[in-house]
Amino acid sequence: MWETILSFHRLRDRRGATVFGEWRTETRARLNGETRLLAALVPQRGYFPDFLTPPEALEGLDEGLEAVRATPARRLGAELALLAAERPHAVLTGRLAGLADGADGPMDRLVGVLRSYHRSAIEPYWPHIQAAVEADRAVRGRALLDGGADELLASLPPMLRWRAPVLEADYPVDRELRLEGRGLLLQPSYFCRGTPVVRRDPELPPVLVYPLTHSGSPMTWERDGMSLGRLVGHTRSAVLQSIGSGCTTSELARRAGVSLASASQHACVLREAGLVVTLRNGNAVLHTMTPLGTALLRGRAQRDPEPPGVLAPGLTPGTVPSPRR
Repeated sequence: MWETILSFHRLRDRRGATVFGEWRTETRARLNGETRLLAALVPQRGYFPDFLTPPEALEGLDEGLEAVRATPARRLGAELALLAAERPHAVLTGRLAGLADGADGPMDRLVGVLRSYHRSAIEPYWPHIQAAVEADRAVRGRALLDGGADELLASLPPMLRWRAPVLEADYPVDRELRLEGRGLLLQPSYFCRGTPVVRRDPELPPVLVYPLTHSGSPMTWERDGMSLGRLVGHTRSAVLQSIGSGCTTSELARRAGVSLASASQHACVLREAGLVVTLRNGNAVLHTMTPLGTALLRGRAQRDPEPPGVLAPGLTPGTVPSPRR
């Protein structure tokens, strides 16, 4: 849901053409009127209602949309009133008539528009988005293992600065979010750009959505299988398997039993095939598998099971204790 809403911001600006340009062109061609209602709810700048990004969406799109549908009428009214106060034209257009009252018809329409927009703007590119997010999570997970929560928070992008016990963030307005003993969910986002995002309501579960570091390559989606044609041979298969839950090029060379130059070359081919994502981590680079790479290995394991322990489970940092921001 965060990616769905934040992508709507990217759809309407012209920045980041290298990464988002082709995606904008393709997505706009698939849309069929969904933007009118979304534009009323999600202005180009400033506040958009918190109910559009419910915590239940962590379980999946369907769960998130059902949580949106179940938003209490009182909360809908309060958040839409806040939207109207900050962006009067957003509600006075009449496209949100009845939504503030919690009527079934307008809410059903909103859920349908969100699902349709997601299908056009997010679903075709989800493997690419997920791979980029997982690569960022691998970098944060390694920082957490190496130095605990302090190292994790210090590893965040430069618009976030860890000055214990406060995490400072570049933000359009002055705000202070006190965790009061609650955990903070760190959510890397493909479509978040420039500054992080937090929910407006301080009583909601704290979440910090921050921009991940883009590799500079444009968004892609699978039009054909030509890129996989270069993926041949037992050595490259072993290299992919050795990457597991993430490793540097030096670690990959040791795991796969190949030279450093060979490991780098194989990782490059795997990356071009869409099976691996590479991000810089300090003076080294960190390779992680994409969902496509994981699926390929999973299919191989079903046909030819490997000994237990070959693929180490990936670290998934969820809610980590953090001081107030």
